[in-house]
Amino acid sequence: MTTPLPLQHRNSTPPRDSKEVFPSAVLVLSDGTVFFGSGFGASGKAVGEVCFNTSMTGYQEILTDPSYAGQIITFTFPHIGNVGTNEEDVEAGRVAARGLIVRTDVTAPSNWRALEGFDAWLKKNNVIGISGIDTRALTARIRDGGAPNGVICHAPDGVFDLDALKREAASWAGLDGMDLALEVTREGIGTWDEGLGVWANINPLSSPQSQIPSPSLHVIAIDYGAKQNILRCLVSAGCRVTVVPAQTSFDAIAALKPDGVFLSNGPGDPAATGVYAVPVIRKVLEVGIPLFGICLGHQMLGLALGGRTTKMPRGHRGANHPVKDLQTGKVEITSQNHGFMVIPETLPANAEVTHVSLFDGSNEGLRLKDKPAFSVQYHPEASPGPHDSHYLFERFVEMMKNAKKN
Repeated sequence: MTTPLPLQHRNSTPPRDSKEVFPSAVLVLSDGTVFFGSGFGASGKAVGEVCFNTSMTGYQEILTDPSYAGQIITFTFPHIGNVGTNEEDVEAGRVAARGLIVRTDVTAPSNWRALEGFDAWLKKNNVIGISGIDTRALTARIRDGGAPNGVICHAPDGVFDLDALKREAASWAGLDGMDLALEVTREGIGTWDEGLGVWANINPLSSPQSQIPSPSLHVIAIDYGAKQNILRCLVSAGCRVTVVPAQTSFDAIAALKPDGVFLSNGPGDPAATGVYAVPVIRKVLEVGIPLFGICLGHQMLGLALGGRTTKMPRGHRGANHPVKDLQTGKVEITSQNHGFMVIPETLPANAEVTHVSLFDGSNEGLRLKDKPAFSVQYHPEASPGPHDSHYLFERFVEMMKNAKKN
């Protein structure tokens, strides 16, 4: 069936000044459920896992976070697009997410930093958006039933082949077993020298930034889909950062004479990425190079230790997740974006669980008792989100300094 869909089939009322007489976008879930709405951004269609993010700020950072590769993001906060876009609030060179879903129509930007409207930015980056969706109902559906696969389609003429879209949504394999790190990793070895001070001073209203210390430690960052703010945090902590592709061999890493190795965040199934990542990480641990992992990097460390990972029913995505540090008893509010987790019961005796989620008790961090290595599931660099956990970069630096003394 390929026919225009009349307005009364929409699941929401269009704005009063709307000139539409039919839906221009549709979201089709793998179980056949259909949501009609208004399209914006690029035209076309995309298939992916439909998830939700509860962050109140940072939509541009979220969409460019490489960890969202393969996913269509439902934003629960209503004011998406209202501050436009700029050249600074990005976490990678391109948009990783396959589409986005919002409740209200995107308005004209109102912010002194805006260089381009959100709709125009999405078109330029070939990203499909749909508004007019009951995002509360969709979020509750994901919360209760897990993140479904789906197809998002924007057709300005309002013509959709719903049967074909339903088949495509139902037949997509999903993220289980999918290695997406290779889609977002860099192609060659490079350096990163921008710190938080340089980046934050783009904003003339920000507080004065401390001088970035002269780099005394060389960190090799393995890029499974690294956010740029992580690299900034490493530089601001006093590190000289060399970024290498996800499949870089241990010998190539060792030849760069690192003081430490960082395992980045990234998308997809950690077990699939672990096929080539785990042997490298095990050699890093064997020779005693200090190691720090974030998000997918945390899962890679868990797998390298012989642990297992599993897909979560709905994952953690937002900037308000409470995590308890079991060593200090303190609670940190954290930024998170992950759909898989390390199963703590599968970790060996020399691995200690250091952090747990206060939402569902899942593992949020670990360290080795006999090796200079630790990792966290959440994002201490934030962007967007709170800065409660920035101290972890200093902890990594101290670990490397102690290793050099010995």
